[in-house]
Amino acid sequence: MERLTLPAGGAAAVDEYLEYRRIVGEDDGGKLFTPEEYEEYKRKVLPLRLQNRLYVSWRSPTGMDCKLVGPETLCFCTHRYKQHKTDFEKIPQQRPISLPCRVPGCACQAYRYVPLNGTQPIRCRCKHFADQHSAAPASVCNACSKCSGFHSGFTCGCGQPAYAHDTVVETKQERLAQGKPVGQDVPYAAMGGLTGFSSLAEGYMRLDDSGVGAPSIEFLDSPATSTDHSFLKAFQASSSSQETQKAGTSNQVSSLRRPDEDDMAFFERRYQERIKMEKAAKQKGKAPLPSSMKPS
Repeated sequence: MERLTLPAGGAAAVDEYLEYRRIVGEDDGGKLFTPEEYEEYKRKVLPLRLQNRLYVSWRSPTGMDCKLVGPETLCFCTHRYKQHKTDFEKIPQQRPISLPCRVPGCACQAYRYVPLNGTQPIRCRCKHFADQHSAAPASVCNACSKCSGFHSGFTCGCGQPAYAHDTVVETKQERLAQGKPVGQDVPYAAMGGLTGFSSLAEGYMRLDDSGVGAPSIEFLDSPATSTDHSFLKAFQASSSSQETQKAGTSNQVSSLRRPDEDDMAFFERRYQERIKMEKAAKQKGKAPLPSSMKPS
């Protein structure tokens, strides 16, 4: 196994490069900016980026953001979100907002998310994969002549088909008006809809206002049923056994004579405890008293 070693100050240099790459993204054309160009770039771009950030999500008909798009998320054209136009000096007024691909020769006019089936692209109704279709707006198939445009019945984790979803591009104000999270303002390029680590999860697993949402208190407090996950039922059984164990421990402690008790006080206390337990058992219809509480 090879071991990577860095010279003195090497780790700091790596951190600086990663910071540079997060801020500049694809804007340097593959050639690093000089320190002067880098400072000029930040002075010009960062204020606009913080003010005019666009949030991109793949939204189901129910309004849930099933996928929050980030810098590395692929478009239908097979290029990543960070390779599309994401910075605007002034946010366009027309809706939907188009984010064209900046890769030379790509016909993609607007970023469009397409899900994966595991690690493979999904299929169209013409049986060909998504990446076998044209990136132009019509999305016709390049492998057959009978396909009039990409249309997939692939089912999302939310239960809705892929064709029922929309790629949504919206501003911070539009997102806040819907009660959806926007996170903190960051200077990094092409952040899209990412606002935290939870943004990486699918919508039906994300317990915030951009996903399925947090469950109600009534749901969290409800007892497990036969249809619940086996882990949940096992956890409830474990909790019940712990309560039973605590009750048994309490009975064992109660059966011990206290240092300041004489014989009559000890038997009287145990008698009164037995009477209380008998009353409680009659009221709740519980099993008979444990053997440790029965009179000898």
